[in-house]
Amino acid sequence: MANSLNVREQIAKRIAQDLHEGFVVNLGIGIPVLVSNFVSKDKEIIYHSEQGVLGMGSVASEEEADPDLVNASKEPVTLVPGGSFCHSADSFAMTRGKHIDVAILGGMQVSEKGDLANWKVKGAKLGSIGGAMDISIGAKKLFIAMTHTTKDGQPKIVNELDYAVTALNCVNRIYTDMAVIDVTQDGLILREVSPGYTVEDVQNATEPKLIVSLQ
Repeated sequence: MANSLNVREQIAKRIAQDLHEGFVVNLGIGIPVLVSNFVSKDKEIIYHSEQGVLGMGSVASEEEADPDLVNASKEPVTLVPGGSFCHSADSFAMTRGKHIDVAILGGMQVSEKGDLANWKVKGAKLGSIGGAMDISIGAKKLFIAMTHTTKDGQPKIVNELDYAVTALNCVNRIYTDMAVIDVTQDGLILREVSPGYTVEDVQNATEPKLIVSLQ
């Protein structure tokens, strides 16, 4: 990964490599909305937004910006040729009906069973789960984009969640600044280690025991 990219961009760039031609993809708040910046222009990916957009394009310039056309991070975006708008209920019907190939969301914690917490900081009185629960359960595959540890070095990949739960047994793959990890019935499989880190570094920053099977 290029040194000129920051950590968030590095994670987004790695996820982009796993998006295939023709996929319908939902991008969540934060790191996920950066993913489309690193997908080849020759590859047709159809981006879905729970706000009611199918065929979301790139981030809009000042001249293109429309306050009613935004991504999950509330940034103005464009619409690709053939893109369309729909009611929010119809947008969520696409998710609940398993029409989204991949959803990419941020995470605060992921358990070894693939449980996800991503909407409320521990101890916070306020928070809103938004559409994350429906998206987590409804997408055919769920990718999580997050830093491997908290700012104070605590693991975000844990044995059991102690943050407010978004959804259970929903995560398929975790992308962090340190590694790519698959969630399977046999446990967490370490597939890749990011440049500058070792398998030992990743294990020390991860609460559950990892099964090492590097690609």
